[in-house]
Amino acid sequence: QVQLVESGGGLVQAGGSLRLSCAASGRTFSSYAMGWFRQAPGKEREIVAAISWSGGGVTPYANSVKGRFTISRDNAKNTVYLQMNSLKPEDTAVYYCAADQRLTWATNWHKSNEYAYWGQGTQVTVSS
Repeated sequence: QVQLVESGGGLVQAGGSLRLSCAASGRTFSSYAMGWFRQAPGKEREIVAAISWSGGGVTPYANSVKGRFTISRDNAKNTVYLQMNSLKPEDTAVYYCAADQRLTWATNWHKSNEYAYWGQGTQVTVSS
């Protein structure tokens, strides 16, 4: 089991940057695939980006954030990051990190119901 705590959210102007962090408890962080999701008011939760257990290979992104956001992980620090640049008002949402040990990476990296563990979320607000 793993516990996740997000931080780094806040209010930023359009075009600005934020870096979200997700700190995980436990000794087996490197055995978890990690995902960042977001949910805007009145909308369904959607994938932002995901990263495999080792951080190697392709790191997939939602089309809406490609080229602007970067996901990374530091297994020594039990932390996954989401660097968000060139933020837009439509990026406003609560951002959640999620983890799973048994995810079928190739087909399910983007499916929220495939992740067993979730953080409490951090609010990101982008003003125009």
